[in-house]
Amino acid sequence: MITSHIRYLGELRTLARHQRSGEEIVTDAPPDNQGRGEAFSPTDLLATALGSCMLTIIGIAARTHGINITDTEVDVVKHMASNPRRVGKVEVDFFFPHEYTSREKAIIENAGRTCPVALSLRPELEQDIRFHFGLSKPEQQVEGNGNGA
Repeated sequence: MITSHIRYLGELRTLARHQRSGEEIVTDAPPDNQGRGEAFSPTDLLATALGSCMLTIIGIAARTHGINITDTEVDVVKHMASNPRRVGKVEVDFFFPHEYTSREKAIIENAGRTCPVALSLRPELEQDIRFHFGLSKPEQQVEGNGNGA
């Protein structure tokens, strides 16, 4: 079965449709790569997939072990590299507003670090993963860095 169908919209934009659900995502090249930066770039999606996959696998482990991760938030920062142009580093910060035992923390961290996306990325792509326990995400302005592909 097809996972997704992607159509080129012109002007460096694509429309990807998830075949099972019909959900759609528009991508746009960033301004530093001839685009308008009005949507996720493909490399933004790669970095975002890492954070989303990690949180999903943590959610499965949390449900299995009765660990509350409600209101957990994740910030993802993508850093581009050149020669060749690629994602060189992804920073992922998890903010868990609850306190956990050392065993629960180990379960959470192991689950996140072993998600399928993390294990599928090339070893050259640096994954800087940080877990902040008992700490809500600080309020801050969210702004894009405009680099990507």
